[in-house]
Amino acid sequence: MRPYPFTAVVGMPDLRLGLVLSAISPAIGGVLVRGEKGTAKSTMVRALAGLLPEVDVVEGCRFSCDPAAPDPNCPDAPHGTRAVRRPARLVELPVGAAEDRVIGSLNLERALTEGVTDFQPGLLAAAHRGLLYVDEVNLLHDHLVDTLLDAAAMGRATVEREGVSVSHAARFVLIGTMNPEEGELRPQLLDRFGLTVEVAASRDPEQRAEVIRRRLAYEADPDAFAARFEDTDAQLAAEIAAAQKLLPSVELSDEALRQIAEVCAAFEVDGMRADIVTARTAVAHAAWSGRTEVSTEDIRVAARLALPHRRRRNPFDAPGIDEEQLEQALRDAEPPEDPGPPDDDGPGSGSDAPAETPQGQQQPETGGEPGGGGSEQQSVGAGKPYRARMFSVAGLGEGAHGKRSRAVTDAGRTIGVRPPGTRAGRPHLVATVRAAAPHQRSRGRDGAGLVLRPSDLRFALREGREGNLVLFCVDASGSMGAKSRMREVKAAVLSLLLDAYQRRDKVGLVTFRAGAAELALPPTISVEAAAARLEGLPTGGRTPLAEGLLEAARVLRVEAVRDPRRRPLLVVVTDGRATSGADAVARSQQAADMLAGAGVASVVMDCETGRMRLGLAAELAARLGGEHVPLGEVAADTLATEVRRRAA
Repeated sequence: MRPYPFTAVVGMPDLRLGLVLSAISPAIGGVLVRGEKGTAKSTMVRALAGLLPEVDVVEGCRFSCDPAAPDPNCPDAPHGTRAVRRPARLVELPVGAAEDRVIGSLNLERALTEGVTDFQPGLLAAAHRGLLYVDEVNLLHDHLVDTLLDAAAMGRATVEREGVSVSHAARFVLIGTMNPEEGELRPQLLDRFGLTVEVAASRDPEQRAEVIRRRLAYEADPDAFAARFEDTDAQLAAEIAAAQKLLPSVELSDEALRQIAEVCAAFEVDGMRADIVTARTAVAHAAWSGRTEVSTEDIRVAARLALPHRRRRNPFDAPGIDEEQLEQALRDAEPPEDPGPPDDDGPGSGSDAPAETPQGQQQPETGGEPGGGGSEQQSVGAGKPYRARMFSVAGLGEGAHGKRSRAVTDAGRTIGVRPPGTRAGRPHLVATVRAAAPHQRSRGRDGAGLVLRPSDLRFALREGREGNLVLFCVDASGSMGAKSRMREVKAAVLSLLLDAYQRRDKVGLVTFRAGAAELALPPTISVEAAAARLEGLPTGGRTPLAEGLLEAARVLRVEAVRDPRRRPLLVVVTDGRATSGADAVARSQQAADMLAGAGVASVVMDCETGRMRLGLAAELAARLGGEHVPLGEVAADTLATEVRRRAA
């Protein structure tokens, strides 16, 4: 079935422009497409490959070497002299792919028996000089993210296996799509994307109807539908090819460079990559517009695409760019104009004239009631987050890659050998040789190299870190809202959420107040959603501690069926009081005993303050079999200070 035509996609001009500019200048670094589900992100990306010019490759080279400048270190070298032309490739990287499938693999049996390096290329080799597309890139496992970071930074992919090393060129346009509701990207990978585009479904009924009309027509007859847009796609492909030829002739003047530097400095972006990407994007936009000199409009367009995702200071910041700040930075970077002769046209014509309001901007109104809220109740905001202590689950798990608890993983330090017959992970060279050595005479070995059998292969047992399910069970009763205690509680939970983001955990939020418990946020990898729910959390009423613990137990049972390998960590945020119902204390003790009997790892964050303390949270922690942590000791630096004080 023919792919959906690129020019048939309705709307989304920013996404269209970002993809086109990346195709014109691959040095930009690709595009990250953020948007809600069902917005044709993947459809447009897959259609882009058909617009790219064909590439010349060395015949028979599995790594797509350029005949004009073949890679001397290519595993298939030396190359022949014959070249063939083929279409540019769009290679899709599945989020669940194994590392060997991505970077390639070495045949250990042939290396030991024949002494040759038999390397099977992976997806990075297939994507060389083409497009590498990762759908749901924010769900990509950490070990694959590390691989992409290395390839994107060096332009080469390297495979190291038991003393055998293979390296090949891997330069590609990286394109990723993601739904922000499912979690954000690691900052390192986010910064590797040159451009970012936010997409959303149109709210215009006419445009939505046209989207449906075209999609149904495509599904009814893909070939006939594609034929309708064949000419427009061909014209766009010709324009991209023309812009690629014009690109080396585009001049980036010193004035344009100063404007770019002024804009990036105004938005306080980290490092210099933002300046470089903005410059490359401005040059590509000038070539796309048919000009040979970068203008202010080129810089404006480039900044809107290259800077939004680089302004974030923490995962709770929404990406975006302030248009008024951008315009002001561009004006500040403009060279001063010649004032010319004095103007004596009278008052009102000089510097005393009132400044005009920028187009599209409205002056803020200063009238109205002070406070702006009147009698509406205001929710308690959170304090500033800080670096929190690291809590982990005891034992050795086998969950998804992360940075919290110890686990058996495909990456990490080798701690042993897997049982014979297990074919998982990386081969263990010493154990394999040891298993094969006693049988060499009976197998008739008479020369160099070992005689191996598949049963001789042994695989390494590696220990790394896993991500956990961190379920917060937060007391939002009236006692928690007293004396601004909730502000400190929210700051502590927000800090733990930030720690969960950095350690690649799933998070969930259960709250209990006024006689009932509620699942405020089902388990998700989106800590931004948890932070938003936490910010608007109301307080008041009695304390149904038992209901909160029972709801947490229910959520953990359901999640154990959905994701059985991910171990949970329950964080109970409370002062330990149970005041809802006649038998509130007894029921809360029974719920705690049930969680402890199920083996749920837990931490009780003690929110009790004042001189007279009942110590109920410590008793709850003892029943849960978990760790008791006072609210003031959640910060990592606080713990270090306490350790030093006790040691002294």
